[in-house]
Amino acid sequence: MAFGLGRLQLSPRDFWRMTPRELAAALGPTGPVRVPLGRAALDALMARFPD
Repeated sequence: MAFGLGRLQLSPRDFWRMTPRELAAALGPTGPVRVPLGRAALDALMARFPD
């Protein structure tokens, strides 16, 4: 709420009408950006955990 009402300067009416997806888009990325595994890393995991 603090971010929506403070930083984004949304009215309470607009804030409460946002969908979770809209709010997540407004918040932007949080935490580190995760890069998908490359083929070599996937092969290493498959060799390590063959089941």
